[in-house]
Amino acid sequence: MPSSNAACEDFADHFMGKINAIRSNISSMQNTDLNRPPALFLPEETLGSFVLVDAEMLGRVLSQVNTTTCLLDPIPTSLFKTFYGFFESELLNIVNCSFQTGVFPSACKTAVVRPLLKKSQLDPKNLDNYRPVSNLPFLSKIIEKSVATQLHEFLNAQKILEKYQSGFRKNHSTETALLKIVNDLRLNYDSQKLSVLVLLDLSAAFDTVDHQILLDRLRSLVGLSGNVLKWFYSYLTDRHFYVSMNTCSSRIHEISCGVPQGSILGPILFNLYMLPLGDVIRRHGVDFHSYADDTQLYIAVSPDDLEPVNTLLNCILDIKLWMAENFLQLNQDKTEVLIIGPEDKREMILPHLHNFKPSQCVRNLGVLFDSELDFIPHIKNVVKTGFYHLKNIARVRPFLSLASTEVLMHAFIFSRLDYCNALLSGLPKKSLSNLQLLQNSAARVLTRTRGREHITPVLKSLHWLPVRFRIDFKILLMVYKCF
Repeated sequence: MPSSNAACEDFADHFMGKINAIRSNISSMQNTDLNRPPALFLPEETLGSFVLVDAEMLGRVLSQVNTTTCLLDPIPTSLFKTFYGFFESELLNIVNCSFQTGVFPSACKTAVVRPLLKKSQLDPKNLDNYRPVSNLPFLSKIIEKSVATQLHEFLNAQKILEKYQSGFRKNHSTETALLKIVNDLRLNYDSQKLSVLVLLDLSAAFDTVDHQILLDRLRSLVGLSGNVLKWFYSYLTDRHFYVSMNTCSSRIHEISCGVPQGSILGPILFNLYMLPLGDVIRRHGVDFHSYADDTQLYIAVSPDDLEPVNTLLNCILDIKLWMAENFLQLNQDKTEVLIIGPEDKREMILPHLHNFKPSQCVRNLGVLFDSELDFIPHIKNVVKTGFYHLKNIARVRPFLSLASTEVLMHAFIFSRLDYCNALLSGLPKKSLSNLQLLQNSAARVLTRTRGREHITPVLKSLHWLPVRFRIDFKILLMVYKCF
């Protein structure tokens, strides 16, 4: 789409209009009495003040913040990090002054938003096909990281975080979340039970968070008080954004809701905002797991007792009402259902799912789940995408060094081979054969090895573990990290 100030303004109005429309639609469902149980925990300790940062702590924070530059930064972030020593005392004063006063700097509250096309094949003229990518000043990220470090320590010490929330937590990932879910589903399968997996879809969840509800939750459920609670109020309020494309930009717009996109604290605050949801689900006895705003429910169903299906549907209804009370919109049209188990038994559940239509295959946190849990569709997709990228790398291979080509292999091939590959543990050798073929082909392109030559010595020389051993290594590594 051509860049102009008018186009930027159109994007800004579109992004804000979407959020306002969601909140307007939600209003009609509010004030519903869910008769929810009280929270399963109340804070025994409170966090009323921040520990002031010293030079060593600030240096550690600086090393952990990504080197990304925002248009609002006075100098490039890489340059700032290089000459950090010259600004150390001033930076310390800014961070500690923010902590002592409970005020987040106004200069750090404006975000630069760039529209990004969701998929390359989508119509670039349709504004619905774009997502807003937000960027904040580097100083904002330094202050936020300093706060996040202390907040995480408090949350972990008080065991406040939801047990089944894997998003943005140390030693948690999409892979650990999916491993837990797949293990439970396979246990159901081994017990001759069907499983119903529901992937809930939320519309712009991070952008519709209500500030007053979030602050009340930080006080009553988390235990923030005093200067810390005051700081978070300052952090959330009076925020602004503008859309920028090339040299053009929109006017500055005010943000009245949502957690800051592109921020360090935003994902943490969203997890805390969602804390009561676990209580709502547990009341129904339904298993669940979340990764940020992706929540999935699953139940075991015996062929002679389909009552758990009704329990699941009632749980979804309560979730929908709870989300409406909290200015979150459950998108039922995009919510997906997968029935897992023997094909001859799946049919009996269909009439009991009402408006939900099960799929044969669903994308779950980047992994294709199928009704047999054999991951054949996922493997086919990885192989297809991998060979597409390998073909492109092979075209430019004559112009690249060995080291540069290997970087491309890790970026485009192994990132796909290794993503959530622990889920493939225990699959028969035949199922993994095409993945091994992809790795072998990558080794041949990299080293320019001919097709008739043996590939095993090449893999050894590159120190590339074969696919099956990469899976075993991932499992062993994850077990090691548990201790």
